[in-house]
Amino acid sequence: MNAPTPNIGDSQPAKRPQIKQLDEVAVNRIAAGEVVERPASAVKELIENALDAGATRIELCVKDGGKTLIRVTDDGHGIPAQDLPLALSRHATSKIDGTDLLNIHTFGFRGEALPSMAAVGRMTITSRIAGQDAAQIVVDGGAMGAVTPAALTKGTVVELRNLFYATPARLKFLRTDRAEMGAIADVVKKLAMAEPYVGFTIRDLSRDDKGRVTFRADAQSGDMFDALSGRLRSILGAEFADNALAIDAERDGVTLTGYAALPTYSRGNSISQFLFVNGRPVRDKLLVGALRGAYSDFLSRDRHPVVALFLELEPTKVDVNVHPAKAEVRFRDPGTARGLIVSALKHALADAGHRASTTVASATLGAFQPERVERPVYQMDRPSQGALRASYHAQAPQFETPGFAETQAVYSRVDVVEPAAEAAPDHPLGAARGQVHENYIIAQTKDGMVIVDQHAAHERLVYEKLKKQMAENGIAAQALLIPEIVEMSDADAAVLLTHAEALSKLGLTLEPFGAGAIAVRETPAILGEVNAEAMVRDILDELDDLGDTQLVADKIEAVLSRVACHGSIRSGRWMRADEMNALLREMEATPHSGQCNHGRPTYVELKLADIERLFGRT
Repeated sequence: MNAPTPNIGDSQPAKRPQIKQLDEVAVNRIAAGEVVERPASAVKELIENALDAGATRIELCVKDGGKTLIRVTDDGHGIPAQDLPLALSRHATSKIDGTDLLNIHTFGFRGEALPSMAAVGRMTITSRIAGQDAAQIVVDGGAMGAVTPAALTKGTVVELRNLFYATPARLKFLRTDRAEMGAIADVVKKLAMAEPYVGFTIRDLSRDDKGRVTFRADAQSGDMFDALSGRLRSILGAEFADNALAIDAERDGVTLTGYAALPTYSRGNSISQFLFVNGRPVRDKLLVGALRGAYSDFLSRDRHPVVALFLELEPTKVDVNVHPAKAEVRFRDPGTARGLIVSALKHALADAGHRASTTVASATLGAFQPERVERPVYQMDRPSQGALRASYHAQAPQFETPGFAETQAVYSRVDVVEPAAEAAPDHPLGAARGQVHENYIIAQTKDGMVIVDQHAAHERLVYEKLKKQMAENGIAAQALLIPEIVEMSDADAAVLLTHAEALSKLGLTLEPFGAGAIAVRETPAILGEVNAEAMVRDILDELDDLGDTQLVADKIEAVLSRVACHGSIRSGRWMRADEMNALLREMEATPHSGQCNHGRPTYVELKLADIERLFGRT
């Protein structure tokens, strides 16, 4: 039985939703979801406003991880009383006139931050400009009050209380007070790196109104590199400052400055990579990929370099308006920026020569420290100076006792080099004095000693020679008897073919093969038999992730590294004095010899003062 045909004319039309204009408060709360993700986002916007106002001192007071109170006080030029209501209006700003959104010289430019925060919290702005009285305005959940007189000496104070009280659902997504406080500190530290001539203070008011200072960075003086070095020392620590290389390079109007750590001073994650574009902290795939490319020859994939790098270029050459929080940028010429980073860092690392991180020596000295047993020390336990001198005299070796050379056979194997073999330890790595366990060379320097891992050191030397030979003679390619056809989308094929010329220099030849396919005609000979399709797809993934590819170069260098490993001095081989000294001299003359092919140190240097401290002689 057929179902009856419905009468279209009798059916009720569906109710059509009506287009309505949202009110100002709703618009600002929606914008707050993009701009103010958490208390740290509000702190970032407020401090950037203070920096745009020319502040030289900025104090941040926070309570309960920023959920209860965020107060930013600065000594900038301030806001006129008549402009306070306008400053809290959406898309009102003094930083651009709207005619050119690519020529931006300030942190802020959208005019969204203040009205967005005022829509989801209780905001009070107190400000004073030179020659006028201070004024104040209060906004409660988007409801703006009148401008009233206030007391303030200079600058601006922005106080934001009860963040997200007007949108309580957002509060459920916030983390603990400690986690939010940590995120706030990270934001302030990044901005402090970019502005070394500005003083920053964070005060936590969670326990009492006086609060406690959790971070302080005083304004630096001197030239740019001195100021930046001092600021990085206070934020990243003395170890980074002592093991960082100054970077100063320029190409096609793009300038790169900052500091990059030695490969032996690396981390297990990328959290210590600080990148800035025109003073703005960013997380950009292109820049991160450039870092990895610059250090690819010195670090394994599970290690990450520590850097603080600042790119400066014409604002019209970079678009900062591609992310709600302005955390990403887009370069007009990404190749120039990437190439500058890679070349500048590689030159700096090469100029560092055989230098290795000082933290290696610190870790070695720490391993030498005897285990301490805590117990009370009484006065009678402290020997007098006379007793100490008598004890040292009694322990001094006598000439008639057997020498070290006569007793070494009784203990583990130690091969001793007579001082006459090379008397003047004026070289940076000193003169060889012995070999222990047929693997470690002991050398004496002017003011200490050096312990060298002979296999790791020679492996790096052989590796550098092989790389030099390949650079001079080129990378040989082997033609495939039958080209391998790899099917893919038209878009993926186009991406690969744009990099075909660069890949060809590495011995990988790609050609178009109709719609949605490419032909692999040659592969690098040094790699032997390879899965061409898997390699091409891995390259495509890397291009999609980082905007560039190091895959083929990394594979070639991995083969060279294996060849160098097999062709270097093996552990367990006894070396003559002239061989050991020749190895030391070659290390001094070879760039990057301070670390092996995986970023581990090839030698440890111990200063005499540190050694004496171990034995209580200081």
